[in-house]
Amino acid sequence: MEVGLLLLAAYLLGSVSFAVVASWLFNLPDPRTYGSKNPGATNVLRSGKKVAAVVTLLGDAGKGWLAVILANYFSQAWQLGNEAVAGVAIAVFLGHLFPIFLGFKGGKGVATSAGVLLGLDPLLGLLVIFTWILVAMLWRISSLSAMVAALLAPIYAFILFDSKINVWATTIISLLLLWRHKSNFINLAIGKEARIGEKSRL
Repeated sequence: MEVGLLLLAAYLLGSVSFAVVASWLFNLPDPRTYGSKNPGATNVLRSGKKVAAVVTLLGDAGKGWLAVILANYFSQAWQLGNEAVAGVAIAVFLGHLFPIFLGFKGGKGVATSAGVLLGLDPLLGLLVIFTWILVAMLWRISSLSAMVAALLAPIYAFILFDSKINVWATTIISLLLLWRHKSNFINLAIGKEARIGEKSRL
């Protein structure tokens, strides 16, 4: 019963799209109507409103982090074990990808996955974020940065975690993130992928 409540709460929290919330707060068009049509920080940045993109980034990452931190607390209080925390990590990420509030059409999960991994292990999260930043500095392509970070995240997790369930949770999140970027992979292959900061016609 307790595990079910945690998973449901995590999914609903993940379903809150901060790209849509930030766009509403800053009087911007719905991010699903321009650019990549993805409700995420990179696409909000294409509106030209950097503050809205930062709010989106922090909100989407924050909900992933908060879900895992709360899961850690309640799993200890209710003696649920690492499996409950790993389940919550996946549930909040699935909420972002398939949000009930947006007709199950959500973002690609880059910021939320970073928040989740920071919650599971700060060093793991920082390594993944550093990987993203390094690739972004070299090539200025957000999707490429996300895919490289996703590929390396399970390796980092395998090195850092004693718990196999956390390695599996990280691997599942990474695979889902890579799957959500399949169209970006095609664009990269044909040289049509947008670069970070490119404005979109609204």
